[in-house]
Amino acid sequence: MLATLPACPTQAYIGGHWCDAEDGRRFDVTNPATGAVIASVADCGVTETRAAIAAAKAAQAGWAALPAGPRGAILRRWRDLMVERADELALILTRENGKPLTEARGEILYGASYLEWFAEEAKRIYGEIIPSASANNRILVTKQPVGVCAAITPWNFPNAMLMRKAAAALAAGCTMVAKPAAETPLSALIAAQLGIEAGVPAGVFNIVTSTRAAEVGGELTASPDVRKITFTGSTAVGRLLLQQSAATVKKASMELGGNAPFIVFDDADLDAAIEGAMASKFRNAGQTCVCANRMFVQSGIMPEFARRLAARVAALKVGDGEMAGCEVGPLINEAGFAKTERLVAEAREAGARVLAGGARHAAGELFYQPTVIEGVTPEMSVAQEEIFGPVAPLIGFKTEAEVIALANDTIYGLAAYLFTRDLGRAWRVGEALEYGMVGINEGIMSSAAAPFGGVKQSGFGREGSRQGLEDYLDTKYMLMGGLSA
Repeated sequence: MLATLPACPTQAYIGGHWCDAEDGRRFDVTNPATGAVIASVADCGVTETRAAIAAAKAAQAGWAALPAGPRGAILRRWRDLMVERADELALILTRENGKPLTEARGEILYGASYLEWFAEEAKRIYGEIIPSASANNRILVTKQPVGVCAAITPWNFPNAMLMRKAAAALAAGCTMVAKPAAETPLSALIAAQLGIEAGVPAGVFNIVTSTRAAEVGGELTASPDVRKITFTGSTAVGRLLLQQSAATVKKASMELGGNAPFIVFDDADLDAAIEGAMASKFRNAGQTCVCANRMFVQSGIMPEFARRLAARVAALKVGDGEMAGCEVGPLINEAGFAKTERLVAEAREAGARVLAGGARHAAGELFYQPTVIEGVTPEMSVAQEEIFGPVAPLIGFKTEAEVIALANDTIYGLAAYLFTRDLGRAWRVGEALEYGMVGINEGIMSSAAAPFGGVKQSGFGREGSRQGLEDYLDTKYMLMGGLSA
């Protein structure tokens, strides 16, 4: 185990300067695996948020005027620094988030992939010329950066969620003010440090660390200088941010809650389905936005699938993320642990049976045993709420039509998964599922090249892909007249 935490900034980063909160407040960052305090960070408020917005506004015109090539070169250098220091960044991430080091390092490389992708896409912001009804004029369409953007990012992927927002915004020519989650601010601060080394100009990328989420969020949404807000988090908070942003009619992209169905048909490759379930459900201890939340298994294979999944889950190695071979770390805090514990208890009371796990793990206060429950019905709370813990509820079904209806019976529509060898079924079910993303015979589908996002109350807008760049651009129409001789 590496004992020493790499050097990491603990102040906010505003306008090219590291700074403390004006009132001197700070907050502790703790390791969820041990409860130990690993850093004390500046606890900013309205004053610092306003300063960050002002800095971003001052830097906006100069950054937008920089040609796409030089902008992309800076992002590429930023990416290279992240890759070179991936082990260091992974240790910081594991200490504040709890996920296993191997997962943390994977996240760093995943975050870096967005910098690489958008560094290249910056050169492909195309306009168009549209034929006009008049010989005297031409219709020109151009794309311009939205302007100052605010990003509010979650604790479950503190590097990747920030990088996929910042990379797209900066590639498009926007500046940004980011507020990372209070549980995991260090990953954002070390990313900002590497951005400085890569040549990101002062004011282009700002970090406001805070436990005062309502104050900071309220200032970001109220400011007319902030032209776009991007948020990853709960649907409840997303609704509030949208309400607050309405007064200034901001552009917005929201990646909100999920209730992902994971569907296994009788004809599926059972080995592939088990591997997909393990990858989708238990990565980051089940604390992912696209985590399999409801596992629908067709009746013909339910006994075999349940037996094999329970055996794999029971063998998972749980512990401190820095422990050799660790596969599942702790939950992020007491609230997350209590919710997981409650959902399992309520399922048991309603008649479900625990096949593996089902209790606190001996590794520590925030560790919950990886769990499999069979006999779950759709009305149980464990099938209705986003679990955000290492619990796999198994729900039986008989027909294709039945499972499509069950899968779509939710306000959420972020990610869905299905396993089948039938090509026709793959198309039918994939198109019928009311979700922004569908993994077919795959348990992990995130990629910088693909449009990530949901429908219904899981949000709108896309991150990654060329669509992710479009979310930070405004379309301008110009009519050029006086062309006749």
